[in-house]
Amino acid sequence: MHVTGDREVCVGAGQCVFAAPDVFDQDEDEGLVLVLQEYPGEARRETVEEAADTCPSGAVRIG
Repeated sequence: MHVTGDREVCVGAGQCVFAAPDVFDQDEDEGLVLVLQEYPGEARRETVEEAADTCPSGAVRIG
């Protein structure tokens, strides 16, 4: 599983961080998504999918 966060689309809602704080963070300047683990592994799939599903802008994607 490959995770991406599109900073051009991100609105800084932080839902990804709430769902999977070990995979996502927000930068201090603009509050935009930062992907901490591009390949978090299958054990994290459920929380990463929750992060993608709850992202209001669709910035979080799973490949």
